[in-house]
Amino acid sequence: MSALGTLSVVFDLDGTLVDSEPNYYEAGRRTLVEYGVPDFSWAEHERYVGISTRETIADWRRRYGLSASVDELVAVKNGHYLELARTRTTVFPEMRAFVERLADEGVPMAVASGSSAEAIAVILAGTGLDAHLRTVVSADEVAHGKPAPDVFLEAARRLGSDPADCVVVEDAAPGAAAAHAAGMRCIAVPYVAAQAGAPEFATAGLLLRGGQSEFTARAAWEWLTGTEAGTARRS
Repeated sequence: MSALGTLSVVFDLDGTLVDSEPNYYEAGRRTLVEYGVPDFSWAEHERYVGISTRETIADWRRRYGLSASVDELVAVKNGHYLELARTRTTVFPEMRAFVERLADEGVPMAVASGSSAEAIAVILAGTGLDAHLRTVVSADEVAHGKPAPDVFLEAARRLGSDPADCVVVEDAAPGAAAAHAAGMRCIAVPYVAAQAGAPEFATAGLLLRGGQSEFTARAAWEWLTGTEAGTARRS
């Protein structure tokens, strides 16, 4: 058993462990250009941060009047994204340090993401995070993406953990809402600073309003050890 007893940590991937949003934006922009939408902006992309690829594209079809199927658009966007992700994905340094600290302490970990299983695998392998993060759940494998709790509950199931013993690390409001709905505590590290005041983040046990610029592995570890000690005292 780890130093934190039965605790498990479940990470979101995009915008939390890795700065993949620029790649997702560029993949989306290229896809929409192919289907006659030439002016997709970063500001428009930000509204989809934390939403699964499939649900994002379903909304695109409504918003832009696209006639292509969701499956076709997902395939095109994933093709663009994988091309970019293989060589242009950056891990947030303090997040890597946090993962390594948890691994050293024997804390079970998982990734629960709105990305496709293939995209998750490419990123984890390309960044070396797969050395520590071997339990992975894609939103494509469950009935509903975030803000539904399905991906986090499935991650807990695969880890053999009680949801109440899980802490989620998230960058987006839908993910914080999903963690709360799953009955899990949450460390929230908003990717979009302007969204730090979203009501979904108010449910987080630890909210770092400054996002990645405020997150440190040491502070996250101290929060975890402090809350676990508090839980032990209350039990």
